[in-house]
Amino acid sequence: MAAIGHRVWAIPEGYIPATSLDNSHEFVSHEAACLLNTSTSEADVRITLYFADRSPVGPYRITVPPQRTLHLRFNDLTDPEPVPLGTDYASVIESSVPIVVQFTRLDSRSPAIALLSTMAFPSG
Repeated sequence: MAAIGHRVWAIPEGYIPATSLDNSHEFVSHEAACLLNTSTSEADVRITLYFADRSPVGPYRITVPPQRTLHLRFNDLTDPEPVPLGTDYASVIESSVPIVVQFTRLDSRSPAIALLSTMAFPSG
C-alpha cells in the first residue's frame, strides 16, 4: 500500500485529568495519539506541546516502524519533561513520512467513564 496521511497534524485540544477513580493502566485518565504508518519507511515523529501561559515544550521523539501502528499515551511522554496533568495544552505532530493521526481521551474521574475520539487536523 502506498503511504497515506500527512506529515503535519494538530490536536488543538489537550487535557489530561489529574485524577482517576481507578489507577490501573487500563482505566487511568489519559490522552493518546494513534499513529498509523502505512509507508515502507520508518516514521520519525516529533511532538511539540503548546500552552496558554508558557513556552512550548518539545520535541518529544517517537518512532513508528514501517507499516505499523502505535497507540501513544501522552501520559507516557517524559523527555524533555512529563506532560503536565490538569493543564490545558495543544500539540503539533510532525513526521518524516505521511502518517494518519487519531486523538483519544479517557476521562475516568467519574464512575461514568467518558471516552472521546476524533481525527487530528491535517496540515496541507
